Amino acid sequence: MDIDSLRSFLAFVDTGSFTRAAKQIHRTQSAISMQMKKLEEELDKNLFTKEGRHLVLSHEGQQLASYAKRIVGLHDETINAIRTETAYPALHLGCPDDYAESILPVVIGLIRESLSKINIQVTCASSFLLRQGLDKGELHLAILTRSPNLEEGYLLKTDEGVWIGSKQHVLLEHRPLPVAFFQPDCKFHSAALTGLMKNQIPYDLVSCSSSASAQRGMVRHGLAIGAMARSSLSEDLYELDETWLPPLPAIHIVLVPAVTSHPALSDGAIKKISESFQNNANK
Repeated sequence: MDIDSLRSFLAFVDTGSFTRAAKQIHRTQSAISMQMKKLEEELDKNLFTKEGRHLVLSHEGQQLASYAKRIVGLHDETINAIRTETAYPALHLGCPDDYAESILPVVIGLIRESLSKINIQVTCASSFLLRQGLDKGELHLAILTRSPNLEEGYLLKTDEGVWIGSKQHVLLEHRPLPVAFFQPDCKFHSAALTGLMKNQIPYDLVSCSSSASAQRGMVRHGLAIGAMARSSLSEDLYELDETWLPPLPAIHIVLVPAVTSHPALSDGAIKKISESFQNNANK
């Protein structure tokens, strides 16, 4: 059924007259009459009946009135929802896997506060690979690790590396010391190995991975100890505080836009996300 014809029909229902209905929806009376005729032909029913000099709804007309209100209402709701949907392209956001459970959800929540309709595509990889993605235009925005002495991006959080172990497995006296780290571009990887060699502690590099879940799994099952950001530590693991373990560096976790950023995210908007993240963290 034609939506315009149903609107005209409902205008008659509201006014009780084709003349007043025509004025209400800014159509001619003859145009409305033609629409009603087509509706009756489509339904093969008479929608109106005469009571004296006036037209009133027939039984079938009363049935249609109930359905027509719902049909027109749903039609208008659909059109409004689609037209008001912001026509922004998907936002491609990068995040290291070790921040996927702690930092990423908060950042996405803050983005959605101002851009509720935007679709966010997340890529998890090392900070090194995510920087390449930003440079190539494959990402609009990325959560990255930087050294505290650099000015890259907008600060989200200051963190530091910690050695982690399993509560069920004691490995600290093993020699060589079994260790599991992130990939070599990770700041904790290089600092840990350099420190172990400097302190003449023999080690067995059991695995390297870009996945925080993989590293935690190795530690959890007693295959190695690991090194990661304190904010990535899960409850079933604990921070090793042995003083002979090499110290791990402090880091900054930052939000970095691509040179050509997403059209909906200005530098001012990204700065606001950074400030909101820090304010939430301090509460």
